[in-house]
Amino acid sequence: MRLLVLGGTEFAGRAVVEAALGRGWEVTVFNRGRHRLPPGARELRGDRTAPGGLAALGRSPETGAWDAVVDTWSAAPRAVHESARLLAGRAGRYVYVSSCSVYAWAPCPGYDEGAPLVQGAAADAEQTAYAQDKLGGELAAAAAFGAERSLLVRSGLILGPYENIHRLPWWLTRIARGGPVLAPGPRDLPLQYIDVRDLAEWILGSVERELSGPYNLMSPQGHTTMGELLEACVRETGSDARLCWTAPEVILDAGIEPWTQLPVWVPPHSDAHAALHSADVSRAVRDGLRCRPVTETVADTWAWLRGVGTNAPRRSDRPAVGLDPAVEEKVLAGKGKGGAEH
Repeated sequence: MRLLVLGGTEFAGRAVVEAALGRGWEVTVFNRGRHRLPPGARELRGDRTAPGGLAALGRSPETGAWDAVVDTWSAAPRAVHESARLLAGRAGRYVYVSSCSVYAWAPCPGYDEGAPLVQGAAADAEQTAYAQDKLGGELAAAAAFGAERSLLVRSGLILGPYENIHRLPWWLTRIARGGPVLAPGPRDLPLQYIDVRDLAEWILGSVERELSGPYNLMSPQGHTTMGELLEACVRETGSDARLCWTAPEVILDAGIEPWTQLPVWVPPHSDAHAALHSADVSRAVRDGLRCRPVTETVADTWAWLRGVGTNAPRRSDRPAVGLDPAVEEKVLAGKGKGGAEH
């Protein structure tokens, strides 16, 4: 198989490139040249946001020879629109890594791919809001390649090595510091996410099987819990951290923002939990999705994080995540001896 990846050097795109190379595929990466490519990939340089920025794709001797394109773009849909139109006659399939954010807020728990979508998206739009931009990217891919040759991967929370939004890395770093840790409860709160490597393998398998259309892509509901995730972080870091499980009401009353200040976590029975941790993924499971255990995701992310140290990448276009130590200390002091500890 011959694969073209647009981007391919940071997180999800990089995982796709590494997985494809591991399968013996021929991989071409089109990017701006700001990051080192995984060894074995061929590079084409260009900036899809600049006039004439796709020229290298048109000049490439690979023209007409790609079995599939994988695109993880998350800004202005216009970039997907232009790339997909250029490649429509030169590649067999267009895989667009979208998001479960494309569903109209707030989706009902257990929503599947037929749930209502956000309004106001357009395939050739400039950058607006994340949900509309992602849906615009889907529209652009489907318009250029048609329903039978476009695969729309509606991912949820993505974790694993090379994570550049810093959700799991923040928890690992915080827990590695040790001491009492504000652990957002309940401990058995069910979580859904996708390890980036499982995402990549499913995408490549779907290219081989010539799948098309939209897929919710994250682990089955309840694949892990908040307790299992944070307890795995304690074990892997080997720290003396004590998880102080704290009721959601205490956290919210303290003005702490779910998801950003306490990454991954959102309150149970909330619209956000329904949207982020309760999707129906039976279609993806039926078509080959396999998810590794949370312990493996945590262990491999910690190993990667120790290797890069302070050089861990962070996306500048996303809000910073993590809780101020002073806020954490104040909330824990207010709890006194309340709440379970580990």
